[in-house]
Amino acid sequence: MSKILITCAVTGSIHTPSMSPHLPVTPEDITGQSLDAAEAGAAILHLHARDPLDGRPSSSPEDFMAFLPRLKQATGAVLNITTGGNASMTLEQRLAAPKRIEPEMCSLNMGSMNFATYPAADRITEWKHDWEKPFLEASEDMVFKNTPRDIAQVLTQMGAERGARFEFECYDVSHLYMLRHFLDRGLVQGPLFLQFVFGVLGGIGADPENLTHMKRIADKLFGEDYMFSVLAAGRHQMPMAAMSAAMGGHVRVGLEDSLFIARGELATSNAQQVEKVRRIVEDLGREVATPDEARAMLGLKGADRTAI
Repeated sequence: MSKILITCAVTGSIHTPSMSPHLPVTPEDITGQSLDAAEAGAAILHLHARDPLDGRPSSSPEDFMAFLPRLKQATGAVLNITTGGNASMTLEQRLAAPKRIEPEMCSLNMGSMNFATYPAADRITEWKHDWEKPFLEASEDMVFKNTPRDIAQVLTQMGAERGARFEFECYDVSHLYMLRHFLDRGLVQGPLFLQFVFGVLGGIGADPENLTHMKRIADKLFGEDYMFSVLAAGRHQMPMAAMSAAMGGHVRVGLEDSLFIARGELATSNAQQVEKVRRIVEDLGREVATPDEARAMLGLKGADRTAI
């Protein structure tokens, strides 16, 4: 099998600060946890930004640039910038930072969907900030908009114009067909890096048979000109990562996707999750890729061609 890529999603827009004291919020926290995750074996760091004052998800280029230059200087890991942000942001807001940063790699959600995080609001009894509970509850009546026109804009503005490659986030089988559509239109070039996303309420469930089905359909649509990785939300994170590694795929972990390291036990850092998944994949006989190997596998333009 080829070397395995470990992606770490360091801090995302799904969880609120109240849900874990270990979720990085400030630029210092994000920088420190990112560096530790890279040291633990993550070749790719998938990054969102937060307002350092209250932890609110941020699309501000200034909030991203508060930590990205330090990461570029201190680690060779690939810095993968979100274009998804969260469902409350407009596409213009979501693209503000990536357009300024011109990263080697960015994420791209491949379809509109319900992205329902509101059940988490019932599990929290104490809130750190007044924005948090309404933020979660609003997802009960909100569509995460990623129309074909939106996708084409991201492909054009980030790919064709700025040379970024993509982590194509596919939350359902339909998203694979949408990607095939853009491949046929000539807006996407291989090799493709597909991130199969399981366990988000509104997307495909975290069932093993769904992973085999997603892989089977991807084989049908893309032949051998793609790589796949798996992320699974919450308690499904490590079992689905192990299954992906055994199937020849890649893995993504991180506090964006799960706040836990074991049943009922909060992860104390992103690096702790990276260390655990590294043990799992190496026990399966896979060798972890370095950042330079990741760049070669994904056809990235190089960190020297970014605007960080």
